[in-house]
Amino acid sequence: MQNGADAVYLGGKMFNARQSASNFDQEELARAVEYAHIRGVKIYVTVNILLANHELEEAMGFLHFLHNIGVDAAILQDLGLAKLAREVIPELSIHSSTQMTVHNLPGVQLMQETGFDRIVLAREMELEEIAIIKGETGADLEAFVHGALCICYSGQCLMSSMIGGRSGNRGKCAQPCRLQYQLVDQRGKTWCLQI
Repeated sequence: MQNGADAVYLGGKMFNARQSASNFDQEELARAVEYAHIRGVKIYVTVNILLANHELEEAMGFLHFLHNIGVDAAILQDLGLAKLAREVIPELSIHSSTQMTVHNLPGVQLMQETGFDRIVLAREMELEEIAIIKGETGADLEAFVHGALCICYSGQCLMSSMIGGRSGNRGKCAQPCRLQYQLVDQRGKTWCLQI
């Protein structure tokens, strides 16, 4: 914040796609919001995993908590949670996560109709595509310019689940895309791949 950031993105102990990170407990989140707001910096909290039915009540409780401590927005992936948030806490600003793979004009329009205040686009989009969508919709858009990029479309990787039983959409990606592989062709020739 002292270096000029106008927003900080945080994750709580649950419901975010970085479960292996040192995330913030509720007391730390409240202190972070207070610290940031005193300095004119916004706080966005990730709630960006897919939820099962039995988790929705607890996730809504977490969104209520976030609203009560004054976060500037919650970043959501789950459409069901977004629908509930709009119905129960309409004052809470919600942003669509890049994990939703919104990558075209109809997708952005659907997010606007659903009540998202900002759409975080799929990481694979080109600047020209983003400009067209912005011109057509006027939506508040966000795009990643640096960071991990899965070998398939944002939020759609099932490789970690298939290989290691750890879902990236549940915050537990094993990052198999960063491993070294050997490709063996039909003639038995081996190719070393680093993805």
